[in-house]
Amino acid sequence: MTEFYQEITPAGFGIAIKKKNVLFSDKSEFQKVEVIESDSALGRFLTLDDLMMCTEGDEYHYHEMIAHIPMMHHKAPKSVLVIGGGDGGTVREVLKHDTVEKVVLCEIDGMVIDACKKYLPSMSCELDNPKVEIKVEDAIEFIKDKVDEYDIVLIDSTDPMGPGEGLFTEEFYTNVKRSMKKGGILAAQSESPVVNKEEISKMYKLLKKVFPICSTYTSNIPTYPGGYWAWAFCSEEVEPLSYYAEDREQAITESCKIYNKDYHNARFALPNYLKNLTK
Repeated sequence: MTEFYQEITPAGFGIAIKKKNVLFSDKSEFQKVEVIESDSALGRFLTLDDLMMCTEGDEYHYHEMIAHIPMMHHKAPKSVLVIGGGDGGTVREVLKHDTVEKVVLCEIDGMVIDACKKYLPSMSCELDNPKVEIKVEDAIEFIKDKVDEYDIVLIDSTDPMGPGEGLFTEEFYTNVKRSMKKGGILAAQSESPVVNKEEISKMYKLLKKVFPICSTYTSNIPTYPGGYWAWAFCSEEVEPLSYYAEDREQAITESCKIYNKDYHNARFALPNYLKNLTK
């Protein structure tokens, strides 16, 4: 009998992926961590508490968007903080920018990092790069004493539940803003516009209390709820599409599967219902 991984959303629909075998399964202090070999074009995939995080087959849809949209708005990003992102995909994309001198990865769950290093090397391949500093700790505490340190902050978090819950608060966003240098940019995953409408509305109300500039950009992710995802773009000085790093465009575009300048510019065009959710 064929076995499937299934994730059904509160809206009553979801995804199913044919399973081959479980490569890793354990419970950390924070959550259940599994890496599964699929019998599909998606290859291996990571789940946390039985919720889809990333697949080998479509992870670039997420990681290219969370990294390159904010990075290409900055003239010379040197210092980058990635919060969450223990699979390493966001770090991999950030390091494609030759201006970067240091990436700090702050991931609460070391088991996620270890499992991805062993079983998902296409994503975790840059975690041992000498430019990368890994902090296995709670980002809520880590960020409290950081002032004027980062050009770019990327919140590559899980959903607002479990270990990720505290990353969706006004206090946390205020501390993130304080940690950013002048001209700094925050990009934060902001859930599915199809499934997580209430969460999105709450999140943007909080972000807009903290950041004078707060916009939304979107892209498709086949294995995420609804197949459509949103990110928040926040800054004190930088408006979306006000600057584009032409000097890095060719190198970044050639290294990516979906990212290019035209696609970048189109990401900020929103459907009416999402404009209403995030206003």
